[in-house]
Amino acid sequence: MFEPIAPPHVGLYVCGPTVYGDAHLGHARSAIAFDIVFRYLIHLGYKVRYVRNITDVGHLENDADEGEDKVAVIARLEKLEPMEVVKYFTDRYHRDMDMLNVLHPSIEPTASGHIIEQIEVVKTILENGYAYEADGSVYFDVDKYNADYPYGKLSGRKVEELLQTTRELAGQKEKKNSFDFALWKKADDRHIMRWPSPWSDGFPGWHMECSAMSVKYLGDHFDIHGGGMDLLFPHHESEIAQSNAAHGHESVKYWMHNNMITIDGQKMGKSLNNFITLQEFFSGEHKALQQAYSPMTIRFFMLQAHYRSTLDFSSDALYAAEKGMAKLMQSQQLLHKLPVSPQSSVDIKPYGERLYEAMNDDFNTPITIAHLFDLSKLINQVNDGKAQLTEEDIETLKIWFKTFLLDILGLQEEEQGGNDQLVDDLMQTLLDLRQQAKANKDYTTADHIREALGKLNIQIKDTKEGAKWSVN
Repeated sequence: MFEPIAPPHVGLYVCGPTVYGDAHLGHARSAIAFDIVFRYLIHLGYKVRYVRNITDVGHLENDADEGEDKVAVIARLEKLEPMEVVKYFTDRYHRDMDMLNVLHPSIEPTASGHIIEQIEVVKTILENGYAYEADGSVYFDVDKYNADYPYGKLSGRKVEELLQTTRELAGQKEKKNSFDFALWKKADDRHIMRWPSPWSDGFPGWHMECSAMSVKYLGDHFDIHGGGMDLLFPHHESEIAQSNAAHGHESVKYWMHNNMITIDGQKMGKSLNNFITLQEFFSGEHKALQQAYSPMTIRFFMLQAHYRSTLDFSSDALYAAEKGMAKLMQSQQLLHKLPVSPQSSVDIKPYGERLYEAMNDDFNTPITIAHLFDLSKLINQVNDGKAQLTEEDIETLKIWFKTFLLDILGLQEEEQGGNDQLVDDLMQTLLDLRQQAKANKDYTTADHIREALGKLNIQIKDTKEGAKWSVN
């Protein structure tokens, strides 16, 4: 059960993107997962400060302590300043997140904008005896730390195992142990991004930015820290070590990790060169895609799996998500046209209770969606005259659909051809033509209209009030 440190205030920190390329499905999963956390906590009445960082310096190739900065690599290849690369891809990331209806965080700090804060944390860790300087670089002394705190608490790894599994890379002879990690790195001649420090002109280690920025904006003890499962080790494990070494205690009360997107069982990511950018999904311009998929289809696809479970990509799964979301949106629209009865034949209270139970169960969006489909069935039954609801119950259903489908799950109506009214008018024209054909006993034409619409996943139902249509 979630218990905030200082209710009604909640501090939420999430590791954001390293901005050296366009956002892909993996970026979207993390952003959407914690957007749901943000939205639901707000709905429950908490005052949430949501901090999501932008990594624009210090994240080296292969997530190691040696090699080029990922941003600087692109800058060199494109003959740009590193901050031109940062600005370009940050803007594109924001555009993609807006299209996915991901709410903006309260604060979005950058690593390069918090160099001073990172240097101060490094100083404190050195003063406390958990780091050492070597030729202008500063490294975290994992062995020394492990004597006082259990290193590997979050990931379950042991220092003894790290001795056997961590390979020694070229240029790391200055470390006491191969698994020690950089808090500050001395910049070599090729490193463009560098800042003065007490030890050298250099740059912060990748893990340091989140330790410094989370504490700056949320305090040295805050509620939730989130990120992708791939960050659990070494990034988040190192954050815990840095916090203990600097403050004498852990900063985070609850750790949350979204699982990976896979393609044929393999993680999707830039390093594996098997990713599809969000813009390629939206345009359909990728060889693995059979068609373009709207931002809301992508969002719904993500929410159909629990954030802690692996989500495997396939065109069939995206197509099913597209159809499923259309059904729920159609039900939401149908709510405004339902016939009102003096008495209800259904007790709707359990439906609402189940929606909250699902979200309270570790933000279980797939179960929440399943309960919305149950409500959708009830709405269709009322529309078909097989169940009755009072005006008060219908208004309650409208509130639940708006609250859970739109406000919490963050789904939006998407224009069909740019004009929903035009679609309604065209459908009514077809229904009128079919009714006229039936009146003239031209059943061949009437059946042809029904069958043609059926191929488009549009179902026609004949009721006492006339023919009605819905999307299957």
